[in-house]
Amino acid sequence: MRNWSFILCLLASLLVWQSIAQAQDTTQVLTLEEYQRIILANHPVASQARLLTEQARQELRIARGVFDPEIVSKLYRKEFNGKEYYNTWDNTLYVPLWFGPVLKAGYEKNDGQYLNPENNTPADGLSYAGISIPLGQGLFIDERRSTLRQAQLMQDIAEAERVKLINKLLLEATKDYWDWLLQYRTVQLYQEALELADFRSRAVNIRAQEGDLAAIDTVEARMAVQDRQVLLEQAQLNYNNTRLRVAVHLWAENEVPLELQESTIPTLAGSELVTMQRDSLDQLLQFARRNHPDLLKLDLKGAQLAIEQRFAADKLKPKLNVDYNVLQSDFYLDSEALDQQYMGNNYKLGVSFSLPLFLRQERGKLQLTKAKQQVNALELTQATREIEASVVAAYNEWLALEQQIQLQQQAVANALILRNGEVIRFENGESSLFLINSREVKLLESQVKLYELLTKYAKSKTYLYWAAGDMRE
Repeated sequence: MRNWSFILCLLASLLVWQSIAQAQDTTQVLTLEEYQRIILANHPVASQARLLTEQARQELRIARGVFDPEIVSKLYRKEFNGKEYYNTWDNTLYVPLWFGPVLKAGYEKNDGQYLNPENNTPADGLSYAGISIPLGQGLFIDERRSTLRQAQLMQDIAEAERVKLINKLLLEATKDYWDWLLQYRTVQLYQEALELADFRSRAVNIRAQEGDLAAIDTVEARMAVQDRQVLLEQAQLNYNNTRLRVAVHLWAENEVPLELQESTIPTLAGSELVTMQRDSLDQLLQFARRNHPDLLKLDLKGAQLAIEQRFAADKLKPKLNVDYNVLQSDFYLDSEALDQQYMGNNYKLGVSFSLPLFLRQERGKLQLTKAKQQVNALELTQATREIEASVVAAYNEWLALEQQIQLQQQAVANALILRNGEVIRFENGESSLFLINSREVKLLESQVKLYELLTKYAKSKTYLYWAAGDMRE
């Protein structure tokens, strides 16, 4: 009879593995790499991150717009009580230069009985060309150049923010993937345990009917089946919920959500034990100091504040502008207009000067900018230390989990030896079904704990690279 029971248990094991093999033939594996590729391609957050770069590009275009040439045309006519007072028509082209001066060219034609004498022009009009040069404030930097340089830095800031959003998205999605794998393996484990308990219950019933076992053993066997049915139901619920969380991250083109098929399963690839050397940690720390998006943003913000501080310091200078225009009595440029003697006899020259007496607004702006620079420098120092600490902490957790997994693997092996030994003792009539079930429960608990540790290990690797600012493992 004992041989018959052994044959039933063997058949149970074969059927379990056969059912698993058949299920694997119909399943489709979703690897972590493919999963992340789908997320980066179509996830709304990834699309938003890409738009940050486009927004920065358009901000730079707007900033460059202050250097666009501008044409201004003014036409005025006055008539009152049937009298024509005057007609004025003035057209000017302004071309701002990068280093401060502004080129000007224009044409004006005015006439009228009551025209201001200084606005009189020849019959063919008066053309002019010249330049306006700031010799004090605005010579080395002005609002246009300050705005443009900060907009150029904004492109790098937008790129750092894009990387930060992508890293955060991949971190959350990858953690959900590992939870999905944990629950998938747990369901498999409980399914095998349930089928084994079910076959053992049948074998116990046969042996009890034949008088080889006591009837109370059939109750013990049924309780083991029921307990494992409960465990399997809970594991199946957890698996379905984690599968839904994974599916939330999957999108097709045009913001169409993708459904995760029930036949799709995760893979173990990426959860293997990998020993990291100390020099690898040093490389990650160096990478984090140079490339972590939070540190890059603070560093670029400091560069922006440096430009702002230079512009604020320039505001302390007096405004001293010189304007020179060569005049010509027609619309077209005549070669003689470029003659030195001609330019000395036909010109309009202007000099303007202004300076606030107390400079309170300018000095306040400069000191405020310096205070912002100090705040940003302190934030950068603190953020650098926190990021370095988080990288080292993730590395320490990685090493600790590696040791815990090795110990837990030994615990699983020992639990398996005890269970198999108890089965042999039971077949020899030296043990009871209760002890076998107890040994199997302990084995299941050890295996589940091992799966949980492997999941934590995979998450710790993901978190380590995220802490360093790089999710490209």
